[in-house]
Amino acid sequence: MSKKTQVTKIGVLTSGGDAPGMNAAIRAVIRTGNYYGLEMFGVMRGYAGLVEDDIFPMDNRSVANIIQRGGTILKTARCKEFYEYEGRKIAYENLKKRGINGLVVIGGDGSFNGAQKFSNEFDIPCIGLPGTIDKDIAGTDFTIGFDTAVNTAIEAIDKIRDTMDAHDRLFIVEVMGRDAGYIALHSGVGTGAENILIPEAETDMDQLVASLYEKEKRKKLVNLVVVTEGDKYGGASGVAKIVKEKIPQADVRVCILGHIQRGGAPSSLDRFIASRMGYHAVECLLNGTHNVMVGIVNNHMHYTPLNKAIKAKQKISEDWMKIVKVLAS
Repeated sequence: MSKKTQVTKIGVLTSGGDAPGMNAAIRAVIRTGNYYGLEMFGVMRGYAGLVEDDIFPMDNRSVANIIQRGGTILKTARCKEFYEYEGRKIAYENLKKRGINGLVVIGGDGSFNGAQKFSNEFDIPCIGLPGTIDKDIAGTDFTIGFDTAVNTAIEAIDKIRDTMDAHDRLFIVEVMGRDAGYIALHSGVGTGAENILIPEAETDMDQLVASLYEKEKRKKLVNLVVVTEGDKYGGASGVAKIVKEKIPQADVRVCILGHIQRGGAPSSLDRFIASRMGYHAVECLLNGTHNVMVGIVNNHMHYTPLNKAIKAKQKISEDWMKIVKVLAS
């Protein structure tokens, strides 16, 4: 976070999994930089674009009519070359020949890890914006894309509930989140799920089966279980297999929502926080606050050093798990 050479040219890239709202963040970064008279550049396909020299100037017209679009106009890709020092050196040379002396990285913890290494080795100040539907980064109440992903999951589960009710079925719905259970937690509470299985909380499968069996005995035939893809039992399919073995008379169906949760137009919240974070990313580079992730905590901007954002994870409180249990009873 030390004071360094005044930033005059800024590059922006998106890295890791795409998330709704990334375009809103790109737009905010470019327009804020242009407002302050800086030269702004876009980098295609994340760190791969740095290594392959796929870097181009951007102005306000470059980001017109993108705030409502899902995905990322800069695209994203994995880059094995950037894992190695020689690859990062090539990336630095490509920035240096253009005079780019500041970088905004929109992505998750893996993207921030790359930014931290790159900045330490070549003295390029970097700012991270949390762009991930998983909401698995500490130091911010929101990540870009999470709200849209949850709304997408809720809309899909609401539709599944209609057919659950029509056929008196048990549905086990798998949502994304890797090893973070926030999408499952929020979408499960929002749709009245009877059970929510997340990696952060130990799942007692015998207790789950007993709960479903008890509900069946009292003729509660419509049941919804929401599972995170990273659940230790193998996601929805693994959970369904166990339930069918224990309760063979249950009419069990599995639905894996998959990548629909990543797509679609960003919600108003994702557009707003992405715009706010993008603006403050440029402000950070201008005022000498470097190598931090820009987040929002209690509606205030919050700056977490990249190395801490990489190591720390959000935690789901016991209070939330109690709420799930009480409301599903």
